[in-house]
Amino acid sequence: MYLKFAAGFLISLVIVLIAMPPFIEFLKKLSFRQSVSEYALEDDQKKAGTPIMGGILFIIVPIVVSLILDPGEFLRLENLTVILAFAGYGLIGFIDDYLIAVKKNNEGLTPAQKFGLQLVLAIFFFLMYQSRTDLNIIIPVTHIALPMGILYFVLVLLMFTGSSNAVNLTDGMDGLAAGVSLIALCAYLVIAFRGGRYDLCIFIASLCGALIGYLYYNKKPARVFMGDTGALALGGVLAAIALVTKTEICLILIAGVPVIETLCVIIQQVSVRTVHKRVFRYTPIHYAFRLRGMSEKNIVYMFWIAEAVLACIGLWAALV
Repeated sequence: MYLKFAAGFLISLVIVLIAMPPFIEFLKKLSFRQSVSEYALEDDQKKAGTPIMGGILFIIVPIVVSLILDPGEFLRLENLTVILAFAGYGLIGFIDDYLIAVKKNNEGLTPAQKFGLQLVLAIFFFLMYQSRTDLNIIIPVTHIALPMGILYFVLVLLMFTGSSNAVNLTDGMDGLAAGVSLIALCAYLVIAFRGGRYDLCIFIASLCGALIGYLYYNKKPARVFMGDTGALALGGVLAAIALVTKTEICLILIAGVPVIETLCVIIQQVSVRTVHKRVFRYTPIHYAFRLRGMSEKNIVYMFWIAEAVLACIGLWAALV
């Protein structure tokens, strides 16, 4: 079994490292390139023309690799929930990226359209999985099972729509969203292993390998962006893993940086609309550090460290 973990990780890593350069050239030929608003920061203006949809590769590769390595467990309901969430939210992102690439602007799907599709998928996964689980949440550390009833349905909707949008908001600097998601997935790899979910471990290990391969080309200066394709997929898969491992509350800490990014955006919008004042200089909050003079690379490293700390706390809470 350990051999399969290592094989999934290494095979996905090598495939993405080898396949990404020709894939980038393919995206360029299709003119699937990033467009940047005229109001963007100066450094971001330079990123116009960088290929998007790099997330396609790190979605397809780990799914195929885990299917080959563990075909017998691939179609188990828990694994299928995770994989379909990964691919399903990636598909929503792909539609958005495709519209952006065709229209040559940053509009894509409207917020209502995107949220509606995310909501439909969340409802589907709840209906798909609820027959195999109780409608309880486990309070971290105390191990108390709290019956939720119909509120569990609301929680699932919030998890999927919130997590996918949170990673999308975090995807604003070279290597930021991929690195943060990788750290969160490492925490969930430990949780799945400790829970005896070795089949799930193979998929998570494969995804971690694929993400590291992607990061090699996404580090500053990025040669490719994951786009909404990758960001929504990563948010969706984190929510699905939290669902099947019964660590719904711990997700708040394990995906701590995306959660903080989202909270800052919500606080900013509420403040502007109610009292017409900004709480933060700029949101998503990583841009506020740029305006204070920090380099993009240092901000990314700082957020990676913050995510590692939060993920470790969430991991402790899940396992203690």
